[in-house]
Amino acid sequence: MTTSSQVSLLGRRAVLALGLTVLLSACGFHLRGSNGSFMLPFATMYIGLPDTSPLAIGLKRYIRAIGSTEVVSTKDGADAVLEVLNDPERNRTKTILSLNKNGRVQEYQLGYSINFRVLDKEGNQLLAPTTISLVRPITFDESQVLAKETEEAALYRDMRNDLVQQIMRRLAAIKPVLPAMSVAPVAPVTPVAPAPQQ
Repeated sequence: MTTSSQVSLLGRRAVLALGLTVLLSACGFHLRGSNGSFMLPFATMYIGLPDTSPLAIGLKRYIRAIGSTEVVSTKDGADAVLEVLNDPERNRTKTILSLNKNGRVQEYQLGYSINFRVLDKEGNQLLAPTTISLVRPITFDESQVLAKETEEAALYRDMRNDLVQQIMRRLAAIKPVLPAMSVAPVAPVTPVAPAPQQ
């Protein structure tokens, strides 16, 4: 295959990909949650994190922005309780990823994880214990310690925002258990046999 025919083939593929993209966006196709919003299947929700937790603040702000679910301050009567089994602020990690030729740290790996579950008001488990773990590499330079500390804080903030998005996806995917019927079911109708013709 000649070079010009390879370029021509690549050009046709690019045009085809662009055309499909335009066609899909024109018909209103979106991946679920691709516009950044997730509808939650409960009217009220309690977040089991301290009010000062940056993750709690991010989750509550996100849920309130959706508008369909109210964040309540106590778990009593909440349709869903997000129970945090380990606080991500205490589970932040920073491990050495690589060393330079002089044996000094060249790169770290930052880690951020949460383990949580979701219960309904009766204590039934709507979502089994779920762990979300995120990692980000960061280079290190002794001559730029302050700049690297700022970059590290920004990476943890980015991971926290990513964590909020992933938690919201899992919450939106929950299928709540229907409550027991509060009224007696209607008695079954007995079919009436047709009257004999005379």
